[in-house]
This record gives sequence, C-alpha cells and structure tokens, in this order.
Amino acid sequence: MSIMLFQKKMMNESDWKIFTKIKDKALEKYCSNCFAEFRDIIDDTNKETHEKYLLHYKTVIKRDKEMGSLFDGHSRSKAWLQLLAIRGAGLADEKLISQLTDEFCKSTDPDKFK
Repeated sequence: MSIMLFQKKMMNESDWKIFTKIKDKALEKYCSNCFAEFRDIIDDTNKETHEKYLLHYKTVIKRDKEMGSLFDGHSRSKAWLQLLAIRGAGLADEKLISQLTDEFCKSTDPDKFK
C-alpha cells in the first residue's frame, strides 16, 4: 500500500497512541544524542575554546533545524511522515513499532524507499 493511500485513511486510535509514545521516546533519544555530541565538542582538547564555541553553536543550530523537521507538529495527518522520518533516523523504539498495525508499520518502513 502506498504512503499516499495510507495518509488519506483515518489513523486508528491504537496506532495514534503508540505513535505518540514512539515520538516521545524518539525525542528523548534525539536530545540525548545531541547532548553527547555537544559534550564531545566541548571536551575536545585539540581545539581552542573559541573554536569549540563556534562549532558548538553551529551544531546546536543544525540539530535544532533537524529536530524541527523530525518532531514539529503533532497531528494524525502528519504521523505517517513523521514516523517514516523518525524510523529513517534510527530513533524509533522497535518494540513499540512492532505494536503498530501491519498497515501503518509497513507504510512507514524507510527501507521501502531506499
């Protein structure tokens, strides 16, 4: 089933609740990954303080834009696309993914689009 067809169908309540949990956990994982990246920049002894500051600043801006594209907006009409992006970024909890209906799970599988 194509993504466009799935988007036009109404998402059932159980998928919506599971998607919300997946999105919340993915956001936590994303933020934790960002903090680890920021720590690596800050702790780099091979760079001068100002250089680390500039790199940290650029990284925060980049990660903030990425976070917005992955997580901004919370609606059923955007859920399939958000889940596709979250899964593509490796942020989805596979245990929760397995609880989705086959239709929603298959339509948001990023491997289908490689």
